[in-house]
Amino acid sequence: MTPHHLPRTTPDHPEGLAGLELLASAVILLDAEGRIRYANAAAENLLESSLKALARQTLGALFVNADELASLCAQALGHKFADMRQDLTLERAGREPLHVHSIVSAVDDDTVVVELRENIQQLKLDREERIIDQSQVNKELIRNLAHEIKNPLGGIRGAAQLLELELPPLHLAALREYTQVIIKEADRLQTLVDRLLAPHRRPHIVGDVNIHEVCERVRTLILAEFPSGLTILRDYDASIPEFRGDKEQLIQTVLNIAHNAAQALSERIEAGDAQLTLKTRVARQVTLAKVRYGLALDLHIIDNGPGISPHIRDRIFYPLVSGREGGSGLGLTLAQTFVQQHMGVIECESRPGYTDFRIVLPLP
Repeated sequence: MTPHHLPRTTPDHPEGLAGLELLASAVILLDAEGRIRYANAAAENLLESSLKALARQTLGALFVNADELASLCAQALGHKFADMRQDLTLERAGREPLHVHSIVSAVDDDTVVVELRENIQQLKLDREERIIDQSQVNKELIRNLAHEIKNPLGGIRGAAQLLELELPPLHLAALREYTQVIIKEADRLQTLVDRLLAPHRRPHIVGDVNIHEVCERVRTLILAEFPSGLTILRDYDASIPEFRGDKEQLIQTVLNIAHNAAQALSERIEAGDAQLTLKTRVARQVTLAKVRYGLALDLHIIDNGPGISPHIRDRIFYPLVSGREGGSGLGLTLAQTFVQQHMGVIECESRPGYTDFRIVLPLP
């Protein structure tokens, strides 16, 4: 909304501002002293505060770094521009900063309108950066823990084997059960450690990859394990070109996600209405890890299961975090590692009846 279309009335006549309540953008009216005279419903939601609490407050009371926005308001009152558009990061004490696109205009000589729209692209970049940073921390932690665990495990297993050789014949059968428990548990932990280290040991083998061959391979494997009660839908964009990548890693990535989905669909599989969708599209002008790509693969793995529990939704890519009893919690961690080795990202949207894992990879 431009300043020319704003009502000329003030909050003393709220009926003149009714139209602002319908806007999705946050709109704030400030007086000449920079105090808030009015905020629409979208502004209340964005600022997490009611109009009653916001009224008469200054920008400095709302934001730690309000100087730049306050300066824009002062310039608007001085008629130095018709309207100023600028991306800002507004910091708030004890809360997440707001990444917004701001539009500042003067309504008249003593009223400024500030329109704030969340900068979705900046939020996305920040989220991706946090994911990459967390993944690097996870990988370093995994490597360190795996190496620290591996050596003692070998000693424990060897000691149990030696102890078994020294057991008296009279009690061998009864006591051998205990040494076998030690040996088998040591072997199980060794297998877990090997899986943790697998992505860092295996060389990255690059070749031409057709993503639909990857999806078809995964589809065959999933249907072999779940032959009835599960329908796998294919929604492919045949125009997607081949790209350079590690085919085996990408098969493992898609398989890990699809297999988790199939296991989460157990109740629907029993009912016979479980659905898993493999969907491919081309995305344009995509930013991945602060690099802009003209084309990107947009791969979705969608299921109609119960959704991911809110308690673990923000941690599903962390190692050893699983929403399934008996799960290792490594499938999504490995998937994220493989995708990041291809300069891509994984995102997840989940609610009851719908979970969508989205893999975005750059295309040539």
